[in-house]
Amino acid sequence: MADRVLGFIGLGQMGSRMAARLLDAGHALVVYDTAEASMAPLVARGARGAGSPAQVADLADVVLASLPSPDIVRAVGIGPEGVLRGQRARTFVDFSTTGPRVAVEVSAAFAEAGRVSVDAPVSGGITGAEKGTLAIMVSGPRAECEALEPVLRVMGKPFFCGEGAGQAQVLKLCNNLLAATALAATAEAIVMGVKAGLDPALMCEVINSSSGRNSATQDKFPRAVIPRTFDFGFTTALSLKDVGLCVDEAGAMGIPMVVGSAVRQMLAVTRAEFGPESDFTAIAKVVEGWAGVKVGG
Repeated sequence: MADRVLGFIGLGQMGSRMAARLLDAGHALVVYDTAEASMAPLVARGARGAGSPAQVADLADVVLASLPSPDIVRAVGIGPEGVLRGQRARTFVDFSTTGPRVAVEVSAAFAEAGRVSVDAPVSGGITGAEKGTLAIMVSGPRAECEALEPVLRVMGKPFFCGEGAGQAQVLKLCNNLLAATALAATAEAIVMGVKAGLDPALMCEVINSSSGRNSATQDKFPRAVIPRTFDFGFTTALSLKDVGLCVDEAGAMGIPMVVGSAVRQMLAVTRAEFGPESDFTAIAKVVEGWAGVKVGG
C-alpha cells in the first residue's frame, strides 16, 4: 500500500486534516474539492490537484472521501463524474456518514464493475482528525479492509465491523445518536441546575465522578458551552442529518425510536433558531431560552 498513490476527495474540516496526515506519513496524494481554495494548502505541500472525482480515480490507486451528505457521496462515488468513471482506482473508501442504504447502493455498483467500496465512517471530531486518533468503523471484504489498515492507522484506529456493506454505517449512526442524545439531555440537566443556582462547572465535575457522566459532561460542555464559545466543531445541520438517518433507518427495520425522535426534534428547533451552520452545542441555548438562564460565561 505504501507505494500506491492515494486520492482524497472532500477537504472540509475533517477531510483536510486527514489528507494532511497522509502527506505527513509520506504518501503520494491526489486531492479534489469543489472549493478550489481548500486544495491549495495540500497542493503547496506536494499533493496533486484534480478537476473531478473521476480524474482523482484516473490518477490514484485508492480513493478516499470525506463528504457531508448521502446524495453527495452517491454522486462522487457512482455519478457521471464519479470515482467509478475513473480508469485506475480499484478501491473506494468512504469516511462519510451516509447511512447503510447509500453504502449498499455504492458497494453494489463498484462490485458490478469488479471494484471494491469500503465503508469507513469516523468518530472523534476535528481534534481526532488532526491528531490521528479517530475511531474508524470499517466494513467490506475482509481482505481489502486488512490491506487498507496501514493507511487507516495514519488517521486513527480501525475497527472491523463485518463484511456486509453498510454495517459500519449502522454502527456510526448508533454512535452519533448517542452523542446527540447525551448533549440534549445534558443541556436540560445543566440548565435545570443553573436555574436552581448551581455552578455548571461544579455540576460537570460531580456528574463526571458519578453515574450520569457522558461525552457532553466530559467534553462538550466544559469546552464549548460553559465558556460560551459554542465551537465544538460539528454543525447542527450535520448532527440533525445523522440523527435523522438513524431514526429513519430504525423505522425501516421496525424499531421505534422514541428518544431518538425527540432528539431529532430538538436539533430541528436548534437549526431553525440558530441556523444550519451553528455548532450543535447551540442546543443548550435553546433550553436556556426556555428557562430564562445562561450556562457559564
